[in-house]
Amino acid sequence: MSGLNFAGRAGRWSAEHWRKALFGWLVFAVLAMVAGSVVGHVQMKDSEVASGEAATALRMLERGGMVQPATENVLLQSRRYDASDPAFVATIASVVQTLALQPNVTNIQSPMFKQGGGGQISHDGHSALVRFDVRGDPNKAASKIKPILDAVAGVQLGNRGVSVREVGNASANYEIGKTFNKDFASAERLTIPLTLLILLGAFGALVAAGLPVLLAFSAVLASLGLFSLVTHVSSGDYPSTSAVILLIGMAVGVDYSLFYLRREREERSAGEEPRPALIRAASTSGQAVLISGITVLIAMAGMFIASNKIFTSMAFGTMLVVFCAMVGSLTVLPAVLARLGDRVDRGHIPFLGRNKRAAAESRFWGYVLDRVLRRPVVSIVLAGGLLVAAAVPLLGMHTKLPSFTDMPRELPIVQTYKALITAFPGAPTPADVVVEAPNIRSARVAAGIRRLELRAAATGRMFTPMTMTVSNDNTVADIQIPIAGNGDDGASLAALATLRNVVLPDTLGRVRDVQYAVTGETAGTHDFNQQMKARMPWVFAFVLGLAFVLLLATFRSIVIPLTAIVLNLLSVGAAYGLLVLIFQHDWAEAVLGFTSNRAITSWLPMFLFVVLFGLSMDYHVFILSRIKELRDGGLSTEEAVSRGIRRTAGTVTSAAIIMVAVFAIFGTPRMIMMKQLGVGLGLAVLIDATVIRGVLLPATMKLLGEWNWYMPTWLEWVPSLTPETREARRPRGRIVTN
Repeated sequence: MSGLNFAGRAGRWSAEHWRKALFGWLVFAVLAMVAGSVVGHVQMKDSEVASGEAATALRMLERGGMVQPATENVLLQSRRYDASDPAFVATIASVVQTLALQPNVTNIQSPMFKQGGGGQISHDGHSALVRFDVRGDPNKAASKIKPILDAVAGVQLGNRGVSVREVGNASANYEIGKTFNKDFASAERLTIPLTLLILLGAFGALVAAGLPVLLAFSAVLASLGLFSLVTHVSSGDYPSTSAVILLIGMAVGVDYSLFYLRREREERSAGEEPRPALIRAASTSGQAVLISGITVLIAMAGMFIASNKIFTSMAFGTMLVVFCAMVGSLTVLPAVLARLGDRVDRGHIPFLGRNKRAAAESRFWGYVLDRVLRRPVVSIVLAGGLLVAAAVPLLGMHTKLPSFTDMPRELPIVQTYKALITAFPGAPTPADVVVEAPNIRSARVAAGIRRLELRAAATGRMFTPMTMTVSNDNTVADIQIPIAGNGDDGASLAALATLRNVVLPDTLGRVRDVQYAVTGETAGTHDFNQQMKARMPWVFAFVLGLAFVLLLATFRSIVIPLTAIVLNLLSVGAAYGLLVLIFQHDWAEAVLGFTSNRAITSWLPMFLFVVLFGLSMDYHVFILSRIKELRDGGLSTEEAVSRGIRRTAGTVTSAAIIMVAVFAIFGTPRMIMMKQLGVGLGLAVLIDATVIRGVLLPATMKLLGEWNWYMPTWLEWVPSLTPETREARRPRGRIVTN
């Protein structure tokens, strides 16, 4: 066994020192969980989430000691009364009085105390707006809003003739939190039982099926604790990252264990003794897991290039859980298998527990392969054409950051938001013009701000009321200007462009020693999208380049990594296209239970690329490792492809079913952001495990023949990461024919 690779040596050590490996893992996982729970996590600031000019504006607010408050709106409407009617006026007074009694309410703005309503009475006179801020940290406003919502609801009970409804950032976050927590808890409850059920079908034994689930879940829990610790060094977005850790951790953790465990059982069914079978599985499937895990880590590291804390947070979280799952599969799993021996087959399920050790080849994929290998050109044209067609809608992708429009439309707050936009265009999503000057109160700066307000209103794309808040030291001002549209549509973007490129340069831009920047929902989405467009090519180059080098060293071929990259890009492109087709149109709303906002979540395309590329390499490395192993054992490339895919098809199918099932569960929450994530990942894995691995990969390798293994002589210096225990080296730099 002197020729054992790294995974083989790790498996051998773990088998020989199973107590150290097993209990060491348990101690690590428990300590990580406890430490994370004790220290908690640090949530990133708004300025760390934002990009471009929007981030600049938020940093200016921070320098002035200002925090954008959580602003709420109480919308009063009546078809019968207008705002001058005594009943309507009495209701407004009741709202103001009720809000004034709330300890967490400040800065109440009533239309009754402003000339002409101050822009807080609609043009038709049948709607009025009472605005207020939630006292304290806006990030904690959602936890304070429930009593305020109840108080406003009480006003409604006493005033039947006027509709009284509240909407704002805090109330929206409160409703989002309730909806997300409820749906996410449901997804969590379903994930483990469903995964276990699928593994029972794959192994036919309770112990064998339970091992991957327990290992994956322990990796998830440990990673959540570690991520909490990491946020104290680099703050992160804990809610979204924790969801991604669970999502990716369960899928990857189960996959890695499944690859390992199935190979060990296959070796046993071939007549190997327990220990040699375990070492063989470690040095083949274990090494494939190692290479796959490193590839996923490389892909996830690509998110750091985005230079955005959202991606940095998700990169840390996913890399932690993938690393933990990989380490657990290479150490804990062989330790447990060495200890259990044949007892791993205990708890067999009737009608499923028979012949699950047998290295039977998949009949279905055998049938498909026979026809693919017989007509590879036709297979490539048909399957490739289908994926290209699926990718075409990608050209029309529109992205936006999550907002009110992403919330389930059955929620009352969404209906209130739509009514508010209709009555008061731009009120819920104003542009925030942040101004920094030596003295905001000086005559020349005040005159510039006044000209800004007049010029903005004259454009017809910006509206009153415009409100201004000044820092305590009079160096920073935050001017809120309502703009046309719903915050992310064409009208809002046009208003933002007018504000930034025309209005501000012609007003504040002419005032000496004044700096300004625009933030807000529209500006935030626009700037984020622009940053993603600028960073995406660099992320692609980083991920593809390092993946190419890794595959080159693993398979000692320049052709294998090139074809792998092309096939994976085709898979990702098709998933993107289907995502656009499903979520930017309304035909799938009834099927999947969502309301289309005609957009894809802004951070999703980059995140999906790195995750999908990494996950697709799992199957690719696993299958190619077996093909190369057979080919190095003396088979022709065509025969190695045929046998290799037949022998791995069952494992890949089981792994894909688990991944798709887990991702589908996370596509059930009503929040469209999570639904897009779950559906996108599920579709991509399904495409990858079927069309790519079952059709395009074998057809491409059949056409290329011995060219698959071509390695130029000038690249011989590249270190070998071959996944086999033994290898039969052939001369490089030339094509060898059998």
